[in-house]
Amino acid sequence: MEGSIARPAFHSRSLDLPAARAYAARVLERFGTSPENAAVTADALMRAEADGLGTHGLTRLPSYGAMAAAGKIDGHAVPKMRRVAPSVLAVDAGNGFAYPALALGLPALAGMARASGIALMAVRRSSHFGVAGQPVEALAHEGLVGLAFSNAPAAIAPWGGKRPVFGTNPIAFATPLKGRAPAVVDLSVAKVARGNILAAVQRGEAAIPEGWALDSEGNPTTDAKAGLAGTMVPMGEAKGTALAFVIEVMAAALTASTFALDAPSFFDGDGPPAAVGHVVIAINPGAVAGDAYLDHLERLALAIESEPGARLPGTRRLFNRERAAREGVTLSAGVQRALAQMGFVDTTD
Repeated sequence: MEGSIARPAFHSRSLDLPAARAYAARVLERFGTSPENAAVTADALMRAEADGLGTHGLTRLPSYGAMAAAGKIDGHAVPKMRRVAPSVLAVDAGNGFAYPALALGLPALAGMARASGIALMAVRRSSHFGVAGQPVEALAHEGLVGLAFSNAPAAIAPWGGKRPVFGTNPIAFATPLKGRAPAVVDLSVAKVARGNILAAVQRGEAAIPEGWALDSEGNPTTDAKAGLAGTMVPMGEAKGTALAFVIEVMAAALTASTFALDAPSFFDGDGPPAAVGHVVIAINPGAVAGDAYLDHLERLALAIESEPGARLPGTRRLFNRERAAREGVTLSAGVQRALAQMGFVDTTD
C-alpha cells in the first residue's frame, strides 16, 4: 500500500552457544546492564536454552531488558555477602539480577559445607531466579548435595481460592553420582512453567492447552493472554499449593524478602524492584554417609535405570545439552521482534 511503512521481517535464527551467549549479553548491555553482570546473566540464559528450558532462556531477554531499562532491576548492582553464622551466608543482590549474587556466594557456600557438613545461603533483594537447577547442579559437581528454593510474583491461588497468593515458586535438588553427571530435580509448583504462556504470547499464539491456567475470575481458559493475566493451575491440586507454602516460607520468610502476593511482575518494567528471596542449602554427604555415599546411591540409580522407560531426573537435559553443543540453539522470530519494538537493533550481523 502506497505510503505505508514496511515492517522488518524476522525469522528464527540458529546460533551456536558462544554466539547465543554474546547476543544475550549485547541485549542486556543495551538496556542498562554492566558488562560483568550481563556476561554472568547471558551465560545462565544460554545454558537454560541449551538444556531445552527455553522458557528461562533467550525468551527472557525482552522482559529482562525492560526491567533493566526501567530500573526495576539494577543492571549495575554489585552483590555483597557476609557470613552471619558459622554455617549461614547472607547475600544482598542489591535489587540486581539473581545470577551475579549466586555466582558470588556459591563458592563460599560450598567451602562452608565441606567444613561443617551443611551450610545455607540466603539471598535477598533479588529478582527472577532463573533455572533453579543450575546452582544446585554446580554444588553437585563439587561433590555436595544441593537444595534451592525461590519465590516469584503471585500466580497461583491457594487451593479453593481465586486470588493469587503464591508464585510458581521453583524448588530444585541435585546430588553427585558415581562417575557421571549429577542427578538434578528442578520443578515448579505450577502444572507448567508460566514462561510457557509468555512464550505463546510472544509467538502470537492465541491458544494454550487446556488445564494450564485459569482466567482472572478463576475459570479454566485456553486463551494465552487471559491465562497470563490470571492464575496458573498448581500441580497436584491441593498438594501443589501446600508445597508452594513451604517454598514461600523457605525463600521469602527466612530471608525477610517480598512475599509473592506483594511482588511485581517479572515480565515487564512496571513497578518497584521485586526484592524476592532465594535460599540455597549445601550438604556434604560424606559428613554422615562417609565415603560409601556414592556407592550406596549408585544402587538406587541403577534400580531406576533398569526399569524400561525410566530415567534419572535431569537426564533429558544432558541429551539436550549435548545436542546444543553440536547444533546450537534457536533465537525465535518472536524474541527478535519484541526486542526490535523496544529499540534493540543487532548490528553484528
